[in-house]
Parts: sequence; C-alpha cells; structure tokens
Amino acid sequence: MIATPRPAPVLLLMGAMLALPAAAWADADEAPAPIVLFDGETLDGWKAADFYKPGEVSVKDGAIILAASEVSGGMTGITTTREDLPTTNYEFSYRAKRLSGRDFFAAATFPVGENFLTLVNGGWGGSVTGLSSIDGADASENLTGTYQKYADDTWYSFRIRVTDAAIECWIDDEKLITFEDPGDHHLDTRLETRVNHPLGFATWQTGGAVKDIVVRPLAAEEIPATSDEDR
Repeated sequence: MIATPRPAPVLLLMGAMLALPAAAWADADEAPAPIVLFDGETLDGWKAADFYKPGEVSVKDGAIILAASEVSGGMTGITTTREDLPTTNYEFSYRAKRLSGRDFFAAATFPVGENFLTLVNGGWGGSVTGLSSIDGADASENLTGTYQKYADDTWYSFRIRVTDAAIECWIDDEKLITFEDPGDHHLDTRLETRVNHPLGFATWQTGGAVKDIVVRPLAAEEIPATSDEDR
C-alpha cells in the first residue's frame, strides 16, 4: 500500500491563515492601547499643582473635584506624575464641567514635542476658548481663540489631537480649532500653568470637575504627513 504524504507544517499553517476572516489579520498591526489616567476612585498618578493657596482637590462621584481657590486670582489644579506619556502623535480626551465661578474650569496643559500648550476653556471671564500661548500671544489674542458658552453643572467632552502636522481640538465632537504646522511657531504656556507640565488641569477662581481622562497614542494610519514630507 502506498502511503499518502502528509502536508508540510508550513503548508498547514498557511492554509489555516487563509481560512481566517480578514479582521484576524489586523492583530499584528493593532493600534496602541489607550492610557487611562484616572481610575475614577483615587488620585493615583496625580499630584496637586503647586499654585498659591489653591482650593481643595478631591474625588467624588467618579470625578476629580477642583474646588475654587478663595484668594483673589487664585488657581486650583492637578498635574500627572507619570513619565511615560507620548509627546506627539496622540489624542488627549477628558470630560469636564464648571461647578462654580465664571472662568476656566479645566484648562488642560499638554505636551507638543519638547514644548507645551494649554487649551483654555472659558477664560477671560468665560468668553474665550483657545490655545495659550502661540508666538507669545494668549488664546484671547491669537487665531485659535473662539467663543464657547458653557452652562454650569453640565458635562462637556474635550478632545485634543497632537501631531507634527497640526493640533486639533474638539468639544462635544465639534471641531473648534485646527492649528497647522505647530513646529513653525514658538509654543509655551503662561507662567501660571507651568506647574501643570507635562500634563494637567487648572481652574481660575472657579470650581470644576474632570473625569474620563485618557491619552490614546495614534495608529500609524492616523498620523498625517507634515508639510515638509509633502514637498
């Protein structure tokens, strides 16, 4: 009797792979996992920002509460203690609401390469949302400044995307800011919010709450080409 030859192991493996649905091929190129920065229960991974006479920082009902400072011009905030966060090609998302006062309630400072910027939400008496500072100009003075009205005790979803090509900002899925070619500009935060480097939140004479804080590294296909690469 003539024995039937057995398929080689490599051929068996190739056959099994071809039988898999297309979605299974994506595992090898799977996007980096999001980095959750707040567990909803503790301040692990955070420290109170070193402002002058800040309000109390606490956790309540799954959110970080930033109580308003009681001194004139006083600020309250938190800063991450993590040292493993990306500085470009990432999204930074969070939800925030104003509890009291009339100014910014969760100004978010974040890295842009070796520099930093702050997305101010409702600054200058509640009238301005934009990036500070660009070429020495605050959000109230540069082209990213826009008017956005915020209601008290209402959650808003914020999302910031940082790449070498642009910085883009959304509020409740509405894109409000597209700042192109950030590397061609001088970027820096105001002196007051440098205690939030590399990433953190601040309020100004206002009480705020923040939750659902996530940094998501971008997948390769989400990263746009820079102007230099296009030329």
